[in-house]
Amino acid sequence: MVLIRTLLSRELIALGVRSLRAHKLRSFLTALGMIFGVGAVICMLSIGEGASREELESIRLLGSQNIIVRSVEPQRSQQASEETTSKQAYGVKRSDVARIRALPHVADLVCMREVATLATYVSRKFDCSVLGTTPNFFEVVNVRLARGRVFSDLDGEAKVCVLGAEAARVLFGYEDPLDKTVSVFAAATGNVPYRVLGILGDVRSAGTPAKGLGERNVNRDIYIPLATADQRYGDLLYRRTSGMRELKEIEVSDLYVHVDDQERVIEVSKMVDRALEHARKAGLRDYSITVPLALLQQRERAKRVWQIVLGSIAGVSLLVGGIGIMNIMLASVTERTREIGIRRALGAKRVHITAQFLVETLILSCAGGMIGVAAGIGFAWIVTWVVEWETIIPWWSVLLSFAVSAAVGVSCGLYPARAAAVLDPIEALRYE
Repeated sequence: MVLIRTLLSRELIALGVRSLRAHKLRSFLTALGMIFGVGAVICMLSIGEGASREELESIRLLGSQNIIVRSVEPQRSQQASEETTSKQAYGVKRSDVARIRALPHVADLVCMREVATLATYVSRKFDCSVLGTTPNFFEVVNVRLARGRVFSDLDGEAKVCVLGAEAARVLFGYEDPLDKTVSVFAAATGNVPYRVLGILGDVRSAGTPAKGLGERNVNRDIYIPLATADQRYGDLLYRRTSGMRELKEIEVSDLYVHVDDQERVIEVSKMVDRALEHARKAGLRDYSITVPLALLQQRERAKRVWQIVLGSIAGVSLLVGGIGIMNIMLASVTERTREIGIRRALGAKRVHITAQFLVETLILSCAGGMIGVAAGIGFAWIVTWVVEWETIIPWWSVLLSFAVSAAVGVSCGLYPARAAAVLDPIEALRYE
């Protein structure tokens, strides 16, 4: 208690400030280790938090009770025959959908088919994915309707569509898209007009446009009724690759399986995999299965490990800064041996000498910590502005890094302070 009251003495704090100001450059260089350490903690954690938050939000967008089955083109060696024609048939079939629908704990299914990749309005063109889907897609997948309405079963095979947020911005700019007509181009049908029923909200995760696991950007998609897609386009999709036109026959591009219980998601995903595998020849795998819940759990674990690693690396910087403070304070004790002897001869106790050097250490470490906090936040903002990475500064990282810098400073300053306090006053006065 005596030491704490002494540390809080205004005179001692003023004396410590004057002592540090007498050696401005040395004091600044000593605090630099703390500045870099604290700044590194905050900056690295904010970048890591922003990156992980964006990825986690993208996964959550797909729903923790959903399983996504996606048609993928198999390797040539896996094809059923070595046909030389440009037409390729692969992926999830309607018969697969029927098998999956019969599995236990499957509450709902959403089928999607990509039918075109180009939309136009007047003279504006937009490369996108035009997807046929059922009305329950907008309920199973967590997307928000900004304006208008989504299509329903009553729309049947009508030529209507719902635009993603970016698709609406690019095609219409400042015009109101509702009830306007968008032309969708496909090689098999040419331009087909679709009336705009609604616009989806801008799906963003951690401030950046959300991409469904890096596969689809919800904001760039255009949705039409699945019945319309089947009636107008059949199962064929034309694509141009490196100047060549490819013809692909895909019955279902994406299949969202909604499970009735989150605890059953992993179990149902294994049943879905077995059902699809049994319907194919040995070695043929023309589909992929994504389980957002499993990915979410995996990313959460990786996030915790990432934070520990980043914190440990930055903690080493703080420790190096603390060692620098200890080194300088030991040198200061040697330089001020006669001053210590005079103070002891005039009646200063050991606790007063200890407090004097601890105050200087605290001032150095706390000043370095505050400057480091400002530097870390500033650099995180620069990263956001220049590199366009989203950074999120956790409030606990600011408090923790500042507290750790003060604790490291006191810990590393305690030994020099005690070394100064135990000096023999007579020997100190004789010191040259």
